[in-house]
Amino acid sequence: MRQPSDTEAQAPEVRLVGRLVTELESIGAWLQPHFRRREAHAAAVEYVKSLLGRAQRKNMWGLSEDAGHRAPYAFQHLLLRAKWDADVVRDDVLEYARRALGEGGILAVDETGFLKKGAKSVGVARQYTGTAGKVENAQVGVFLSYATPHGHALVDRELYLPESWAEDAGRREVGGIPDEVGFESKPALAQGMLQRALGAGLKPAWVVGDEVYGRDTTLRRFLEDLHQPYVLAVASNTHVWRGFYQVKPGDMVKDIAPEDWVRLSAGAGTKGPRLYDWARMRLNRHLGLSRWLLFRRGLVDGKVAFYVAHARRNASLESMVRAAGSRWAVEEDFESAKNEVGLADYEVRTWTAWHRHMTLCLVAHVFLAAARAMANLQLQEGLPPKALGLPRRRNPMRAFLVRRGLH
Repeated sequence: MRQPSDTEAQAPEVRLVGRLVTELESIGAWLQPHFRRREAHAAAVEYVKSLLGRAQRKNMWGLSEDAGHRAPYAFQHLLLRAKWDADVVRDDVLEYARRALGEGGILAVDETGFLKKGAKSVGVARQYTGTAGKVENAQVGVFLSYATPHGHALVDRELYLPESWAEDAGRREVGGIPDEVGFESKPALAQGMLQRALGAGLKPAWVVGDEVYGRDTTLRRFLEDLHQPYVLAVASNTHVWRGFYQVKPGDMVKDIAPEDWVRLSAGAGTKGPRLYDWARMRLNRHLGLSRWLLFRRGLVDGKVAFYVAHARRNASLESMVRAAGSRWAVEEDFESAKNEVGLADYEVRTWTAWHRHMTLCLVAHVFLAAARAMANLQLQEGLPPKALGLPRRRNPMRAFLVRRGLH
């Protein structure tokens, strides 16, 4: 049998790199209408490429050096004074994610912390953050992640503003906080982001979140009134209605018969399937859909985690388990966004600059998700590397980044 020539063997990878180059250039094209001045648009494109670049520390100086600038003035102007609306760009991020990753995915809400020194960065306060696992001096951002079988990425962001900031006129002025912005809880910020996504016509299969969001009855009712299925974690002492009585999940788990527990995987983990024992209990109906209590029991320690689900009456236990397990995607998004596109490396202090930096990080992050989806599709449709005569160590994504000077 004739062996493929070097040109033939490399053709699939060459085509993929070419598609990725075109995709990166298209990012600049869809950013262009959002900027009045050519200089600001050019700076935004450079900023996104630098976020994808080789700088180890992606602060203003590191990004500027990676872009070939001697000083960070162009990027500082982009975040602080240039005329552009970060919220409109943010809306386009979701549309880009829908095109690149497909419809019918899962929306996950979660927050992450950004450790800070001093007290001048907008929203910074002594507050609990999962980043440190304790109370630290930090800013906290609430984010929305979109996941489909093709990939996942962060698509929306809001800065959590503690009451100590919201009620202090002096700090508000220094931080450049708009007059219309007041204190909102994390679930309220999540609801606003979900409202934007659903209002844009997105029809996710599920909305998922941890206890911070699951215990908020206003958020749950908001989703129920829209007939939106969800699986939200709750604490054992959360009150839910069953019939005409309020019950607590921690009490109701005792009523689950041994034969009603089913061993299922909540998705693939780093060490294989994430296996747990699962059970559920039907609660009340609301607007044609049913509420459920979902229970997850550890195989080793026997600890039980609790969820409230809202779904069709015929929704399977397996579908709820898959939804509950999909929440880990947002944790992976935080890790990759911080490690790969500088989500946490910023050194800005004002409200506008924070949201602009985060928005451009979303642009870079969703591009990476789209690029990985393309690479995976190419590998699925093409022959294996060995059949193509390619070394197994060749990585199309790395080849693309190297070729563009981004790795």
